[in-house]
Amino acid sequence: MNPAKHFAICVRNDSYEGTLELQKLYEIIEDSSAAKRNHVRVVDESGEDYLYPQSWFVPVQLPQSVEEQLVELTSR
Repeated sequence: MNPAKHFAICVRNDSYEGTLELQKLYEIIEDSSAAKRNHVRVVDESGEDYLYPQSWFVPVQLPQSVEEQLVELTSR
């Protein structure tokens, strides 16, 4: 089973300006192990998923239909 995907807006990127853009919507992949360490798994500008501090992102609640379309786009 695939992990659940959600979305969040980047509000901080410190020394990761090349891989994270401020005020941009990013796909967040559910990762309970990372969450225990206050991190989130983010698909960044490289197209790969990496761990970043949870405080750098603000989760957004999107309508289910929008979230499904975004997940479909990111799966291509």
